[in-house]
Amino acid sequence: MNETAAIALTTFFATISPLNVAAVFATLTTSAPSTYRRTMAARGSLIAAGILILFALMGESLLTSLGISLAALRTSGGILLLLIGIEMVFVRSSGGTSTTDDEAQEAVGKQDISVFPLATPMMAGPGTMGAAILLMANTQGDIALQATVIASLLAVILVTFVALLLASQIQKILGVTGMLVISRVMGVLLSALAVQFIFDGIKQSGLLGS
Repeated sequence: MNETAAIALTTFFATISPLNVAAVFATLTTSAPSTYRRTMAARGSLIAAGILILFALMGESLLTSLGISLAALRTSGGILLLLIGIEMVFVRSSGGTSTTDDEAQEAVGKQDISVFPLATPMMAGPGTMGAAILLMANTQGDIALQATVIASLLAVILVTFVALLLASQIQKILGVTGMLVISRVMGVLLSALAVQFIFDGIKQSGLLGS
């Protein structure tokens, strides 16, 4: 259970990336009153949590109904997470865990940013959705382990919410360099986990024989 919690916390922290979300949030709400920032942070966090929990609980069943095996899920999920990890290490944005330039420009003029771009794709992006499904699939139906994954997800969402409330202060304290260092470290960890998921998926598929 401790191993499951450690993997889930690391994966969700890397894919959601609370510090990066906070940095973008601070930029989008620079001149906004504190009441507006708190409302957007709370609403965005709740919506993201709802989306991710839905994917965590229903995602595997949906994929099974489409004829997608657990081995394929592990392999494809690992590849997706590996691409996100590489993106974090080399500080490149592909939209997997963040907004694209066009999305960010559209968000600047929106009054309500809680659903877009805060909840999705910044917090509940494709990478995080895939990670939620993959981590739940790895529990193999164990209720205790599933609860651990959900608890880990909610813990990272809570950390993200706090980071949003303190976005301006965090940005000032860490600066660009500090945030990039943390992002790169998490990217390396995520890449290692992703490769393990790929290995497990290939082994389970039987492609390499017994």
